[in-house]
Amino acid sequence: MEENKEKDLEDIFLDAKEYIDTRIEYTKLSAVEKGSKIFADLITSGAVIVSFILAFLFASFTLALFLSDVLGSYARGFGCVAGIYLLLSIIVYLTKDKYIEKLLVNMFIKRYFDKVADKDDDDEEKL
Repeated sequence: MEENKEKDLEDIFLDAKEYIDTRIEYTKLSAVEKGSKIFADLITSGAVIVSFILAFLFASFTLALFLSDVLGSYARGFGCVAGIYLLLSIIVYLTKDKYIEKLLVNMFIKRYFDKVADKDDDDEEKL
């Protein structure tokens, strides 16, 4: 009887050890998956941002050339575009603390938790 009890305790100990090892492995894989999703999101978002910046620069250059043609001087056309950007930067600077920073922070937090929620939904569907 004593021998049977010891064997059962050894089996329980081995099962517990196996369970702990499995949970550690699951945690590692889960962290790698989350990290890779965030990294992939950063890369795609970076590509989109670079594309928008290039489109913005070309549109600005086109506007400057158009205004240069209308006003009859390259200096006046590019000066008007520079004045428009100066006005926009002043507006952004004055409103950044109230609106823009909160909007960006909320957007990034929501995006991160949406990614985590998608993963949690996938896990629940598998069970």
